[in-house]
Amino acid sequence: MSPDSPTAPAVTVVGIGADGWDGLPAASQRALLDAEVVIGGPRQLELLPPACAGERVAWPSPLRPAVPGLLAAHAGRRVAVLASGDPMFYGIGRALTEALGPGVPHVLPHPSSVSYACARLGWPLEDTEVVTLVGRPTARLGAALYDGRRLLVLSAGAATPGEVAALLRERGFGPSRMRVLEQLGGEREEQTEGTAQTWDRPPGDPLNVIAVDCRRAPGSLRLGAVPGLPDAAYEHDGQLTKRHVRAATLGALAPAPGELLWDIGGGSGSIAVEWMRTHRSCRAVTVERDAVRAARIALNAERLGVPGLRVVTGAAPEALAQLPTPDAVFVGGGLTVPGLLEACWEALPAGGRLVANTVTLESEALLADWYRRHGGELVRLAVAHAVPVGGFTGWRQAMPVTQWSVTKSGDQR
Repeated sequence: MSPDSPTAPAVTVVGIGADGWDGLPAASQRALLDAEVVIGGPRQLELLPPACAGERVAWPSPLRPAVPGLLAAHAGRRVAVLASGDPMFYGIGRALTEALGPGVPHVLPHPSSVSYACARLGWPLEDTEVVTLVGRPTARLGAALYDGRRLLVLSAGAATPGEVAALLRERGFGPSRMRVLEQLGGEREEQTEGTAQTWDRPPGDPLNVIAVDCRRAPGSLRLGAVPGLPDAAYEHDGQLTKRHVRAATLGALAPAPGELLWDIGGGSGSIAVEWMRTHRSCRAVTVERDAVRAARIALNAERLGVPGLRVVTGAAPEALAQLPTPDAVFVGGGLTVPGLLEACWEALPAGGRLVANTVTLESEALLADWYRRHGGELVRLAVAHAVPVGGFTGWRQAMPVTQWSVTKSGDQR
């Protein structure tokens, strides 16, 4: 439904907190009193007084797919939509804007649970990372765990604090301090605390936010914020782009927020995983023909905090046919498969990047030919590690990796 349509509903989105009607400013109260239809969750609708005489409609489940149809059903009527806190902060405001168009819903925000939590904790909001687990897997919290970091976790319900504590223990952050803030801004506001290691509290109020002071357990594996994680962070069968080459490969791929990577010949999934860890909006599809390795990639992605990595079990180039257009492509295996490089090149839009690594002479010759035709950069990466040699120390050379990286210009076919 176009926002320019004469039947488009007049929609006001009203943020409301645990303090209910009395906590609303006058403009928000007027919008609700004037509404012919009020849409919201059952808990939110119960906060309204009888004076709000508009028809009350509870959101169906699942909510997001129902938004366009529900708005269309009330076209031409004054509609108010209730949202928890700030509607544009992980709230229904996003879905309404996507359905109606920017600027069409009139948004009246309320302080978010994050603002309340930072006020109670004395944490500067700009220095606090927020991770939502509402409708999302708990595993995504893993990508935000760094020693000394402060996190606010938006809970999916009463069970979330226990799930967060379990994940912190599993990821080596058992000493982390946890505080659960319930019913923020309301009369029943309450705060409980403990450490993830000893957390044994039963589920409390479903309306809660979890504050985490991240503390890494002594001896646990340290993961940095840039590509080149320790090889020990991955389960693998030897098919792993080693950390120094991996860091150079991600540097050549140059991920940016919101971009999509194709990782061809995923192996252990390390390139796709670290692409997604660079920014929460980065996306990746990894293609792996071996089912056992594909399952291992999914496991590595979950453990390293990017459970949204899409794993396609199949052989390239056939498995590439239905994938969304990539911003970058990495080919870590199968370079000599007929038509593979051609399919990847054809899929890339102008400005897209392609990076290919190999250790074999046959694939190296193929990359040299593509370099001659399309330009880019052809480099050889050689890494040596210090190892004992009798009572002394010497260098052990790893197999050199030939890497071709190129950005597709508008006139390249």
